Amino acid sequence: MNQKKVLITGGAGFIGSHLADELIEHGYHVRILDNLSPQVHGDNARRPDYLHPDAEFILGDVRDAECVRNALKDISAVFHFAAAVGVGQSMYEIEKYSSVNTLGTAVILEALAEQPVEKLIVASSMSIYGEGLYQSIHGDLYSEVERSAGQLRKGQWEIRDGNGGFLIPIPTPEEKKPSLSSIYALTKFDQEQMCLINGRAYNIPTVALRFFNVYGTRQALSNPYTGVLAIFASRLLNNRPPMIFEDGHQKRDFVSVYDVARACRLSLETPEASDCVLNIGSGQAYTVLEIAEKIAEVLGKSHLEPQITGKYRAGDIRHCFGDSAAVRRILGFTPAISLEKGLNDLAGWLEGQTARDRVDDATSELMERGLAV
Repeated sequence: MNQKKVLITGGAGFIGSHLADELIEHGYHVRILDNLSPQVHGDNARRPDYLHPDAEFILGDVRDAECVRNALKDISAVFHFAAAVGVGQSMYEIEKYSSVNTLGTAVILEALAEQPVEKLIVASSMSIYGEGLYQSIHGDLYSEVERSAGQLRKGQWEIRDGNGGFLIPIPTPEEKKPSLSSIYALTKFDQEQMCLINGRAYNIPTVALRFFNVYGTRQALSNPYTGVLAIFASRLLNNRPPMIFEDGHQKRDFVSVYDVARACRLSLETPEASDCVLNIGSGQAYTVLEIAEKIAEVLGKSHLEPQITGKYRAGDIRHCFGDSAAVRRILGFTPAISLEKGLNDLAGWLEGQTARDRVDDATSELMERGLAV
């Protein structure tokens, strides 16, 4: 039986709470530090009922140095998951995202310099890649591509080469140079690199996990800046069609939160993962339109056909899905839950949920600022 005590910052949230379950089931003691952000947990939130009863809970903010030092007492390893999440919102709540994500990480790292742990695992994001990796029909690789504002205004969604030829999206490996297209992406890169740099300096083995599109139970359905599957579910639960930007054919990598929790535990238990950056995804690519149709089907609401807006948002990218070779080699990790199984599990949980659909409000916020056109 493992007696190590692990701290999860942001551990009352979607991924963190599932990780707490995974760790406790494997014999770890778990302490959670979470500020129960109203955007995620609602106003006047208390300890969520879904938290494992054996998890110790501390209500507090990662930017509070004294609180962080207290949370680190007797801790062997840290999962730093606390973050403000959302590409669109990060483009106008810049101070909040910079404060929570970058400053919060700085506070954690200063505390760890005084109270070192055996391992630090930080939640990074596929958003730091910007556009994924592409190749031409001749096999030439393109790792630094983007779409111009003029192209987007014309509804020319796909990535092209310098001669106007379409490029083909392929799995994105960890070696691809980051292309930071949103404030959120920038702050996640900050979190990742700050942790790795500090880990090397203070001899704390550190792992950065670049999560792709994680879905599953406990996502905040009333948060319009959460994962796209939860946003679609929120619309469908309110008998409204899923709203899709661009044309719906943008490709993403969707991975079950149960697989993600297992990958996180393996990253803690695998010495070879130290000082590594690893993609955590399914290794499969689906279009956003396919995902909208699949979640509608499992909820019995296929008659609510997706609404294709033909609009685009600042900070959005066209295609990105992960290359899983490194995580297979280093952690021995392969996803165990298919999209079909994962969606059916999600649908069962959604039957007992209510959601406030705030997608129109969020879209209006972006439109008013010229961030969605």
